[in-house]
Parts: sequence; C-alpha cells; structure tokens
Amino acid sequence: MSRNGIPVRLRWLLAMAASGVLLTVPSETGLRAQEPTEASIASGRRLYHQKADCQACHGWSGNGDKLDSQAPDGADLRVSTLSRDQIIFVIKCGLPGREMPAFDRLSYTDDRCLGRTQADLDKLGLELPDPGSTLQNREVERLADFLMTKVIGKGEMDRAACIDFWGEDVNVCAEFQ
Repeated sequence: MSRNGIPVRLRWLLAMAASGVLLTVPSETGLRAQEPTEASIASGRRLYHQKADCQACHGWSGNGDKLDSQAPDGADLRVSTLSRDQIIFVIKCGLPGREMPAFDRLSYTDDRCLGRTQADLDKLGLELPDPGSTLQNREVERLADFLMTKVIGKGEMDRAACIDFWGEDVNVCAEFQ
C-alpha cells in the first residue's frame, strides 16, 4: 500500500532512520572486535572536517550548527543514539528525501541500501544530493570510529570536550569557559 507514491515500508524506514531510531540495518562490519586506534580516530576527524566535509551541515563539533549557510541543516549528532552500524549505514546510503548524501559511490546502483536503486528513488520522487566526494569503506569505518568516540551521544560541547574533540587546546576551545 502506498501514499503519495511512496510505499509504506519505505516511508517507515526513512522516518525511522531520520529520527535516529532505525532498529536494524544491514551490517557489513558486524561487532567491532577491538577499540578504534588513535590513528583511526584522527583519520576520521580529518575526513569529517575535510574530505567528507560533514561540518558544512553538522557543524564543526557535530552539534548541528552548520558552517555553511547554503548547506542543508544537519542533525545534532552529539545527542544521537545511533549505533556504529547505523552510522555506517547512513553515511554509505544517505537519507533520500532528507538532504543527507550517500557517500558510497555504488549506494543505489544495486539493492544494498534499503533494497532500492536510483530508479526506485526517482519513481518515488526522493532526491538524494550528491556528496562533495565519495568515501571508501575503510574511510567510512574511520569516520564512524571518530564519530562514535568523539561525537555521537557526547552531549553539549564544553571546554574539556572541545579539547578532547580536537586532541589539543585549539583557538576554538577558548569560547568555552
């Protein structure tokens, strides 16, 4: 059964993903056997700020205060309750119709993302913005390591969190007392 051309199941999955309570997602990573390394977290931080440019929409600290006024409004990742697998899924597949791009260059060429292809999204009238660049699987893993360690569910930013976020006391941390 569909409404407005969007099948009920897809509307439900998109709503769940957008609200941060997606219950199950396909997992290529399974359970993480070990904690992320400092090198992986640092690499993920660079991806967040540079190649993926997540800060344009989600803000430099992930709190949703975007840096680019032309960018879509990104979610406040600091209050998110998404799991690592859910974060990886959203990074790779994006959120069609919600302005979150898919960073996996093959995301909708087959059925890896919610069983949909680009043709399905087109039929449903769901737009998916192009990312500035795509990410390789290992880059998505590193970005997820950074987000899970320094951003997801970490609450409001303060001076100590800012220093931890950057790995050192940088100028931007001076705004926090």
